[in-house]
Amino acid sequence: MTRPKTLLQLSAALLCGLCTLSAADRPNVVIIYGDDVGFGDVGVNGSKLIPTPNIDRLASGGLNFTDGHCSAATCTPSRFSLLTGVHGFRHDVSILPPNAPLSIPTEILTLPKLFKKAGYTTGVVGKWHLGIGEKGVPTNWNGAVKPGPLEIGFDSSFLLPSTNDRVPCVYLDGHHVVGLDPNDPLYVGNKLKDVQKPGSTQYPDGQTDREAMTYYQSTHGHSDSVINGIGRIGYMAGGKSALWNDETMADVFVKEARDYITTNKDKPFFLYFASQDIHVPRAPNPRFKGKTELGFRGDAMVQFDWATGEIMKALEENGLTENTIVIFSSDNGPVYDDGYNDGTRVKTSSKEVDQGHDGSGIWRGGKYQIYEGGTRVPLIIRWPARIKPGTSKAMVNQIDFIASFANMLDIELAENEAQDSRDMLPAFLGEDEKGLPYMVQEARTFALRSGDWKYISNESLKKETKGKKAPKPELYNLETDPSEQSNIIDQNPEKAASMAKQLDELIESDGVRK
Repeated sequence: MTRPKTLLQLSAALLCGLCTLSAADRPNVVIIYGDDVGFGDVGVNGSKLIPTPNIDRLASGGLNFTDGHCSAATCTPSRFSLLTGVHGFRHDVSILPPNAPLSIPTEILTLPKLFKKAGYTTGVVGKWHLGIGEKGVPTNWNGAVKPGPLEIGFDSSFLLPSTNDRVPCVYLDGHHVVGLDPNDPLYVGNKLKDVQKPGSTQYPDGQTDREAMTYYQSTHGHSDSVINGIGRIGYMAGGKSALWNDETMADVFVKEARDYITTNKDKPFFLYFASQDIHVPRAPNPRFKGKTELGFRGDAMVQFDWATGEIMKALEENGLTENTIVIFSSDNGPVYDDGYNDGTRVKTSSKEVDQGHDGSGIWRGGKYQIYEGGTRVPLIIRWPARIKPGTSKAMVNQIDFIASFANMLDIELAENEAQDSRDMLPAFLGEDEKGLPYMVQEARTFALRSGDWKYISNESLKKETKGKKAPKPELYNLETDPSEQSNIIDQNPEKAASMAKQLDELIESDGVRK
């Protein structure tokens, strides 16, 4: 005989039903993804020197997470995990060089594939930096450039193929370079000799001709091919008619995003808008220059705020605001001098700041670093039809988008799909104040957050010490020490040992969700 359900079981069933949606109610989803935008770079999180009225307006109508994270403190691993629900280290994903092959296996589940299963159309606009082409096969930039976004679930794509400080400095629409002249074929390589091809435009080599860097000089690592007066990482030849203009890049991407929204307004869509701002080389449009007292970095953030406002405006103009989920976030924390002498960085005795502005807010560190400022980034979710505006202290992570949207769309994940993604839909909707019980953080080493406790292993840094004493592990309690100033590992050996064991098990496992 079937027993009647208890009140607790009925309540759980009701909550589950509230989290899933019928086909008619399925919202559009837009992810606006910044590049090197720190937690404290937006007004709603305390920025005083950079005006961000559009981002603040988005937050006022949505849920602002004060403990929201990307999975890693660098761009490619975070983008990988956002789109796959798998930690980048499981696939040896790190910051990719120019001409790198596609880092996402075409056979695995991705966020766009998940939405396509639910009948959505999917598009990506902006920075890619996840590799394009086949492993072991040189990418042919003069033909069909693939595999890439279209092979991992996107129906359309308009990209800068790598990132704006790397070659090739051209736009890619679908499988083809935009505006490429076949009489000036495009070649890309890691060494100058790789691209010295007869009949193709040759660009200055910043290694031997620093005077060619007329926009501003590089400080480190950005002195190969000089394009538009800016030194880049890697070499290219040819493609002169296809070169992007750094100062109009935001305008180009915003137009593509607006067109995508208008074209697809009558059917559910997923748009991944990955801005190049505020990544180096910072080259904001002249109409944004001087909008802050922070030079190129501050002005580029104002430009990104404008881009956010334009996407919101496109949704409003097409009557899509009410039932569209807009997610605003970033791929990692802030960085100041990241290869160009653009006048941004001012260094104090304790940390780097930008002329009185700290892009990480109260959190320690930033890009490349395992401390909170490396992965604790702006995370705002607006969905007027479902989400009550406010602030959430729930610990959440972008890697959990896939499992959470799978719940919302009533799609069951297989055991080998999105193995590190956990269903955090109630937290993302503002219905759960706690969020994740624990999570792994990745930089040059690994950390484990468990509630307010944070353990940093530093194990992987031993090989970098070159015979010197490796840094010892670190333990912090963020409730009493949010800025991670006092390593209390010696006072809490049992807690540290327990978290170290859990972190090792999670890293060695097949996935956090298992």
